[in-house]
Amino acid sequence: MTTFASTIRAGVLGVALAGAAAAWPAYACGEERNEGSKQSDIGAVTGLAVGAAAGGPLGAVLGAAAGALLGDRYHRQAQARAALAADLDKSEAERERLTRSVTQLDGTLAQAQTTHTQLEAQRTQLDETVQHTDELSFEVGFRTNDDSIPAARVPPLLKLGGLLASMPQARARIAGYADPRGSDAYNDELSLRRAQAVAAVLMSAGVPGERILIEAHGKTESTSAAGDLDAYALERRVTVRVELQGSGQVARRD
Repeated sequence: MTTFASTIRAGVLGVALAGAAAAWPAYACGEERNEGSKQSDIGAVTGLAVGAAAGGPLGAVLGAAAGALLGDRYHRQAQARAALAADLDKSEAERERLTRSVTQLDGTLAQAQTTHTQLEAQRTQLDETVQHTDELSFEVGFRTNDDSIPAARVPPLLKLGGLLASMPQARARIAGYADPRGSDAYNDELSLRRAQAVAAVLMSAGVPGERILIEAHGKTESTSAAGDLDAYALERRVTVRVELQGSGQVARRD
């Protein structure tokens, strides 16, 4: 009985030393991948040696078995700790990425809000300007027997079109005129083409066609004296009036 007890104690001693030997590399050197068999082997060999030295063959068997089990246990615990640490690192990286994304989104929203506020302020100012002046007007002159818009008048027309496009409650009344030379029918057609040319520029700037009213007056409103070429030049024109009214329909004199 004494010998068997000594053997058991030797085996237990082997187990303890094997566990310590198996655990030491994992804590001292850091756990590496695929090291489970290495830790088990260290525990088994250590338990075998200590058990054999202290308790003979039986102690060797007990020490080797227990050492292998303890080594594998320490290996699994180290793997679990490493996996947890990796998950925590990944979660932290993801949190930082989300934080950056939210910050960028907040900046974009703030910028958009600022732009929207500025546009609303500009629109309000334009509305007040139109309301106070009742209407805005613009005029384009033309050469004799010509419906081409002078190049210098195109940029101002585009700016006016941008203004109109930003004011849904406004419309443009475009009226074409001609000097008294020529027949009524010819001047009606010429003044209409001139008005349509101006309307095309406004629409290219974003003004919907349904908010543009076109009038062709021909030479009916001419007041120039016969042969007064300077006065004729003033009558070859198209006027654009910006009005705060509902949309109308295309109109011309028959």
